[in-house]
Amino acid sequence: MVQSQSFAARFAYGCLLACLGIVSLLCLAPIWYTIAVSFSDKSAAAANAVTLLPVGFNFSSYGKLLSDQHFFQAFGVTFQRVLLGGAINFLLSVIMAYPLSRDSGFFRSRSIYMWFLVFTMLFNAGLIPWYIVIQKLHLLDSIWALVLPGAVPAFNVILLMNFFRGIPRELDEAAFIDGAGHGYTLLKIYLPISLPALATITLFSIVGHWNSFFDGLILMNKPEHYPLQTYIQQLVVQINSTSTLDPEQIKQIMQISTKTLNAAKIVISMLPILIVYPFLQRFFIHGIVLGSVKE
Repeated sequence: MVQSQSFAARFAYGCLLACLGIVSLLCLAPIWYTIAVSFSDKSAAAANAVTLLPVGFNFSSYGKLLSDQHFFQAFGVTFQRVLLGGAINFLLSVIMAYPLSRDSGFFRSRSIYMWFLVFTMLFNAGLIPWYIVIQKLHLLDSIWALVLPGAVPAFNVILLMNFFRGIPRELDEAAFIDGAGHGYTLLKIYLPISLPALATITLFSIVGHWNSFFDGLILMNKPEHYPLQTYIQQLVVQINSTSTLDPEQIKQIMQISTKTLNAAKIVISMLPILIVYPFLQRFFIHGIVLGSVKE
């Protein structure tokens, strides 16, 4: 009986691993296919002859993309946006989540602020009023137009607030008995033991700022101010004349298709996130689970 149960458990475990392996392959297959297309030549990509390996391996699409100085300008704008916007999101999320995690006895207006916070998640004034407000504040065509409208991410605040509420109140009482104020308690007690939640909201902010393209499209008037995703969305191969090009340049242009270039755009744009994610992944699941549920 015990052996049959042990065999059933091993079989179930093996089936679970097989299912997870299949799901992982299904998730990785589109990424691998995109990489293969980005390294293939024009004719193979246009004929849909690329499967899991590049056909006519070349770097023409990457050469075209990386040789454009506007690409590096857009990359710099996005890098600045991620640093500035991520820092603002982190700071405002922490200083807003901490008081909201207190009981009504400590923060009497907590319920009012909570309703206001939840309301902003459910309703918004619309695109046109949002644009008019940014315009009236003279933020258009500046980095602040990309970071200030989303300075307080409501979901991140609620996630961090629930994590703070799960911290034992005995730590607060011990700190207050020793004469610590709220600022000292937040910096020395709450933040050090909240690394999973902090890493989670940081990852959300980084990914949100990095992948955003629509706000850059409507808030930036000059192409040199576009963030990376907006630049990639707008990028097209423009060939005005080939009469002044040498044979090597003409050969490079002929090797580039819209499909391979778009694949190269996707690969380049996702690399930074793929580099950052492994460092925060070990905190991610723990932080989002503990911050999402409050008993």
